[in-house]
Amino acid sequence: MPLFPTIGIPELLIILVIVLIFFGVGKLPEIGKALGEGIKNFKEGQSEGSNPTTKELDSNDYQEAQEVEPEKTRTPKDT
Repeated sequence: MPLFPTIGIPELLIILVIVLIFFGVGKLPEIGKALGEGIKNFKEGQSEGSNPTTKELDSNDYQEAQEVEPEKTRTPKDT
């Protein structure tokens, strides 16, 4: 016997009836839209996670600039 049994059609219908009772028919499109946007944002976040962000690139450039000895600037001497 599996730890988590599969969800079939009767179980999905029961869940749908419970959701309709709690939220009503008018709220379902809003809930679906919010759920879809959340999934979209999650997928975008995953794809951005593999690429370095501009903040990471800026910090790397800053660290590289610190490793290079700064040029000495000439200042005018007072006479």
